[in-house]
Amino acid sequence: MSESYTVKAEAREKVGKGAARHLRRNNMVPAVIYGDKQAPLPIAVPYKETFLKLHAGGFLTTVATIEVGGQEIRVLPKDYQLDVVKDTLVHVDYLRVSARTVVTVRIPVHFENEDAAPGLKAKDGTLNVVHHDIEIHTSAESIPDAFTLDLTGLDIGGALHSSDLKLPQGVSLTTDEDFVIATIVPPMSEEADELDAETPVTEVTQQTDATAEDEPTTGN
Repeated sequence: MSESYTVKAEAREKVGKGAARHLRRNNMVPAVIYGDKQAPLPIAVPYKETFLKLHAGGFLTTVATIEVGGQEIRVLPKDYQLDVVKDTLVHVDYLRVSARTVVTVRIPVHFENEDAAPGLKAKDGTLNVVHHDIEIHTSAESIPDAFTLDLTGLDIGGALHSSDLKLPQGVSLTTDEDFVIATIVPPMSEEADELDAETPVTEVTQQTDATAEDEPTTGN
């Protein structure tokens, strides 16, 4: 589990677009804490600190402590909004959590020992990753940082499935399906390369001729 951190926040007395714009001008981000059968708590968190945490990785899978109004509240970031033009952080949703809270999160998948996979090292195959992250149910206080899959011995056509994941105690997948996470696919043959390179040229020529015939002639 990623190392927890503490955020010093301010309670928000006013909500709405005007109040939110005022906060952003003062380098704060509007946010809300909800869940645990309690009323939502509007807060504001520091922009720079929160933005850096967001882009450091693991933002939605790391439990934090928010200090606000004399309280210390354990939370898990559940969602955030970015400005569609400026890509700046404009809002964050936090979920109250405890040791008993079970959450649904997506965990990244990493791969190791690529040099020990014959399909990659000796046969120039390509690792085709079908799922870069996996959705799980887990205790909020026991969220894994990542799953690691071993590629040792994997040849062309070989695959790694969800059943190959080593799930920590208390962690379960959100589906019973044994789905494919990654496969090793063969390199494209030289003949296929040549065919793919030649076919578009013929098609483009035919389309160009047809277009020329269909274009209207402008008279004087």
